[in-house]
Formats: sequence, C-alpha cells, structure tokens
Amino acid sequence: MSERPTETAAVEPPADLLAGRPTTAYFWGHVAGSGDVADDGLEVVTGDEESAETLAAIAGGDLDRGTNVREYAHDASITRTEEEYALTVEREDLFGRSGSLGLPVDGRGNYRFAAFAGHDRELLRGLFEGCGTICFKSSTGTVGVSFVHDDGNLLALVRELIADCPVEAMTGDLSKTSSGGRWFSVDDADAADFGTWLYEGAEETGLYAPSRRRKLVRSLERAEAFDA
Repeated sequence: MSERPTETAAVEPPADLLAGRPTTAYFWGHVAGSGDVADDGLEVVTGDEESAETLAAIAGGDLDRGTNVREYAHDASITRTEEEYALTVEREDLFGRSGSLGLPVDGRGNYRFAAFAGHDRELLRGLFEGCGTICFKSSTGTVGVSFVHDDGNLLALVRELIADCPVEAMTGDLSKTSSGGRWFSVDDADAADFGTWLYEGAEETGLYAPSRRRKLVRSLERAEAFDA
C-alpha cells in the first residue's frame, strides 16, 4: 500500500451533501463516528490533518486545530494527549434543511444511510476513522480492529454494514467499556482482510486518513513478520 500521492487531485465538493456519493458517504460516516449535530450546525473531530482538510473540502466550514486528553476506551484510568482537528459547519439552512431532522445523522440517535448503499466502503471507512481503532496484538501476532461509541444503536448498524461487505468479517457482540460506552471487535482471523478491503483504492479518491492507513500497514507488516 502506498501513501497518498502528492499529485492526487483535490476532493471536489458535492453539489448535494445529502445525495449518495463516495464523498458524502465518507463525510457522514465521520459525522456519525465522531461528530455532534444540532439544528444550527455540526462539528466533526478527527486526529488526522489531511482527513480534516478533506472533510472541510467536502462540506465547507471552519477548521480549528487543538489538543485533547482522551481516555482509552477499554480503561478510563489511562489517558493520552493528542492533536485533533475540529471542523465546524454553522448554517441557518443546514444542507437544505431548516434543522437537523431528516439529515443522515440528526443528533437524536437516528441514522439514515440508505442513500449511501452503493458506497458502503467509504461509509465504513468514515465510521472507522471516526470511532474505530486498529492495533497489532503482540501476544497473538494478529491485527486487531474494533469500534467504540457511546451509542450502541450506531454500533449495531456498523456491525450490519460489516456483515454485508464482500469480505468475510465476523464480529463479536457489543460489550460495555469502562467509561460507559459500547464496543465490539472484528474477529482476529478476519481483521487483516477487512482492513485491507476497507482501504483498497483509497489513495485514488483521497477519501482516507493517511495516519490511520499507515497504522494499518504497520500492523499488517508486523502480523506477516510474526507468521514468517
């Protein structure tokens, strides 16, 4: 897997952010995974600068850089400080709606992804970069992929999307995190194939977070070396 080429064309903003396009699927996946939606706007947060710039190119808005102290999902007693980029979109007329009701993510726990049915990979990639994690498990020599979010209903929907993807990727049941959220993982035996499929062709569209893809590549390489 190669990194994003410098000659990659800038992502073109869609004419309609509610229409089914790879760009809109990726954007709303991010909003669902790490965003807040209100009647007068939305905010989506990412730890990858290039991904943040891509989201801003898609939806417009203001992009701010800062730092945040986060708890580890599975152990709230452990924290890490990391850079993050927050995209804020404030409009009285929110993507053609007078409020958030009817948006793909409305901030009330409703998710309307039917328009993105032909772009499940981009939708899942946005969700993964918004609320997913990847690691190399040194004890087993396998790649670990999991999703963590406060909304169990969203995670149930993510499990359905994964079940429908063209590679076999079994998932575990939803469990509680120490901080009160929910999480599930892709079976270790399927995680590498799922991660590879998830980022296949991403560099051709620019719809991905390079830092997340680098971590996937490193984890895959370590798993291959472990088996050698």
